[in-house]
Amino acid sequence: MKMAALQPRESRIAAIILLLLAGLLAYVVLVHWWLVAPLDRVDDEMAQLRDTHSRYAAAIAEKPALQQRLAALGAGQATSDAFLAAADPNNAAADLMQQVVDVVARSAQGGRCLVSQKMPLPTPPTPAGEPYRKAAVSISLSCDIEPLAAVLQALEQGMPYLFVDDLSIYRNPVAAQREQSAPLEVQFTLSGYVRPSANTSANPSADVGEVP
Repeated sequence: MKMAALQPRESRIAAIILLLLAGLLAYVVLVHWWLVAPLDRVDDEMAQLRDTHSRYAAAIAEKPALQQRLAALGAGQATSDAFLAAADPNNAAADLMQQVVDVVARSAQGGRCLVSQKMPLPTPPTPAGEPYRKAAVSISLSCDIEPLAAVLQALEQGMPYLFVDDLSIYRNPVAAQREQSAPLEVQFTLSGYVRPSANTSANPSADVGEVP
């Protein structure tokens, strides 16, 4: 089947369309790919740099306020009732033993309860990532059941925060033979957090200006 010959007007229109398509293809290949696209990438990178600069500038502007807040938090830690009164582990251990004596004296009204032995323990090692030190003591009591429960509750639920570990409760069989209501023999480890000093409670000059 023979195709009909294009009229001169139709031929001109077809030539113009082909010329436009060729120009568009030349633009995409030569101009956009080699010039416009790289410029667009540069614009995107510049926008990212401006955003990063703005974030750092905002962080730097906030640094004095953050330093003041950190200093206030550090001061709050140093005065918190959650810590033992002393900043030295040895003094804190002595305070722990005295606190046990005081608690036992207040709780012994409902029955017998005596501190039979108390001694400081070596300062427990500070685990990795743990910002606070501990003081620990070994306590031995001779108590009836009711005052013993009151002593343990007062130690673990009061202030400062104290921790009872390695609890051992038994009744001396020799004493039980002599006396039916012989007191319980109790041994445990008592520990608490040493009060942080002003230098270690917070470091206001830490990298508060960093931006992730």
